[in-house]
Amino acid sequence: MNLAIQRLMKPRSIAVIGASTDPKKTAGRPIAYLLKHHFKGKIFPVNPRVEEIAGLKCYRDIGSLPEVPDVAIILVGTDKALDAVKELAALGVPAAIVLTSGFAEHGPEGMNRQEELVAAAGSMRILGPNTIGMVNITDDIPLSPSSALEMDEFPKGSVSVISQSGGILGSLLSRATACGIGLSKLVSTSNEADLGLADFVDYLVDDPSTKVIVLYIECIRHPEKFRVAALRAKVAGKPIVVYKVGKSEAGMQAAISHTGALAGSDKMYDALFKQVGIIRANKFSDFLDIPAALASDRVLKGKRIAILTSTGGAGTLIADSLGEWGFETPAPDEGTAKRLRALQPGDQAVLDRNPIDVTLAGLQTDLLRGAISALLDSPTYDALILILGSSSLSMPDLMAGAVRACMQTSDKPVIAYVSPHSPVAGALMTKLGVPTFSQPESCSVALSSMLRVSKLKEIQTLEGALAKLPENLNIDSQHGCLNEHQAKNLFLAFGIPAVNEVVVKAANPNLKLTKEFGEKVVLKIVSSEIMHKTEVGGVVLNVPISEINHKLTEIVSEVKSKSGYTIEEFLVQEMVLGGMEFMVGMHRDPLGTAILVGMGGVTAELFKDTHMRLIAPGKALSAQEALEMLMELKIWPLLDGYRGRPKCDVDALVKAVVRFSGLVAALGERLIECEINPIFVFGEGKGVKAADGIVVLN
Repeated sequence: MNLAIQRLMKPRSIAVIGASTDPKKTAGRPIAYLLKHHFKGKIFPVNPRVEEIAGLKCYRDIGSLPEVPDVAIILVGTDKALDAVKELAALGVPAAIVLTSGFAEHGPEGMNRQEELVAAAGSMRILGPNTIGMVNITDDIPLSPSSALEMDEFPKGSVSVISQSGGILGSLLSRATACGIGLSKLVSTSNEADLGLADFVDYLVDDPSTKVIVLYIECIRHPEKFRVAALRAKVAGKPIVVYKVGKSEAGMQAAISHTGALAGSDKMYDALFKQVGIIRANKFSDFLDIPAALASDRVLKGKRIAILTSTGGAGTLIADSLGEWGFETPAPDEGTAKRLRALQPGDQAVLDRNPIDVTLAGLQTDLLRGAISALLDSPTYDALILILGSSSLSMPDLMAGAVRACMQTSDKPVIAYVSPHSPVAGALMTKLGVPTFSQPESCSVALSSMLRVSKLKEIQTLEGALAKLPENLNIDSQHGCLNEHQAKNLFLAFGIPAVNEVVVKAANPNLKLTKEFGEKVVLKIVSSEIMHKTEVGGVVLNVPISEINHKLTEIVSEVKSKSGYTIEEFLVQEMVLGGMEFMVGMHRDPLGTAILVGMGGVTAELFKDTHMRLIAPGKALSAQEALEMLMELKIWPLLDGYRGRPKCDVDALVKAVVRFSGLVAALGERLIECEINPIFVFGEGKGVKAADGIVVLN
């Protein structure tokens, strides 16, 4: 564990540089909150104009400090902040929190100042700048001026939050407190001049007080470092929940390949999150709901859910939502039904179905306790949802009293839905370890996340072999867009089969070599400028050998009229019959390099049936990864023999995807764009053939 981060998260002494005597001002709040929340260590205010702040001796400057503090909070202006960082670093302070703004968030000049700040810090670690700080709720250490700290106390729990937005951190703290959700650590990383998301994820993996890690992300500045930390969390069994802003693809430049149009920065984040086992919250309301459910420490082993209610309408809402998310709500088995009927004689029909409706007459602690116990004991159910109806307003502790004893007798997940707005009842349930939600859909989202986490440990993270260039490959002189023939020769060099073809001159084609292609062929223009040949009439199928000369003349004329280019060379290709059309491509952005597979052909962008996976630097995909990508596709059943259809050569397609990823990894930054579309997949044992492709080289 990094010693400087350990000091930052749990300091024994704190210097506050630029501290104010006014607790209502930003510069006065950190000391006020440290005292309010009973910080047990030493506090050293630094302000040359006063001798005392809140009963604490004030020091004129950093050089006057009586000892080297574990952490310094910097509240002075931009220029003075640089000097303060330099002095603190020279003193040997392990870490500093720079609340000061005016750095990278202010454009190029600010970025230059931020680089100066990092240089001034030397080996001292920096949180910020432009941060709201951090709060260690577990150990009563608030290092922040956030007004959310005005609250007298916070429920302590096992959910830790790292946010790139300071405002969001305060929002989550206040929302969690209102809902009775216990938090452990909260960190605002903001500009991340030094310490960032990955550093704190890595720290929290080893933090005994943290069970669930929550991230609010605007961007990931160090993807590989983040990936390694996230995988550590996965192995440690600490789920990560992410809310990522910036889903819109507005403003993205269209690429020349289908892959570029189908892949986008947000989809790259989706791919990364899925690979490292991160759960993505798609709505901000899920951002606390999911962690609250995961922190309950209960494992959901299946999809069969019991619903206990006293209000039929709310029970139906929950059942409908569960059905949409793929959960089952079976009726009680006979043994469980018998126990339920014994609790409330005369109303057997209601208790024999799911939702199990005790009605208003059944709102008695003993009856509810018996019903909860029966449902948790039942072999029919994997989890229980309790519905708190209108009675929770007048009797907020009714369900809490009933569930309290039963929680100790079963390890099955129990969650609650509060139908009316009853924060008191919800908070009581949450404190008992029963995650409580105010929306029916939230119950389904929470259970779905619990189910996914239960399976994370079963999923192995596999990486392929180190990618290598073929020995005889010589493309050093090639730059820009390769024509289709050159592209397929590159694919062949990496072991990816291609269709048979020859290059002919438009003016004087030599067709002797085309006889082996059969009676009909495909004609394609050869051009490095025109990537989508079909759009300009540059591809003609089913051309009889005897009509090639005539068709060449027609194509030259049509392409000239539509594009302005005069075509001098053509490909004569074998006419591929049968087989399914797939595509495999690559996409690179600041997050990394991804391989994309999906439905191929000219309709690839229309149907958008694709799946994407990032590759580790310099490494190809493993065969298992390639197979999993194909199995994620909607058209996978067609590959696998849907309704008696002959199975396709999946093994050959997997090899082609792996080899393509090896090509991408081996060429690295030289490769700007690369795609095979379509690659035909034939029946079992009959292989694959690349029929078209795009390669753009630096």
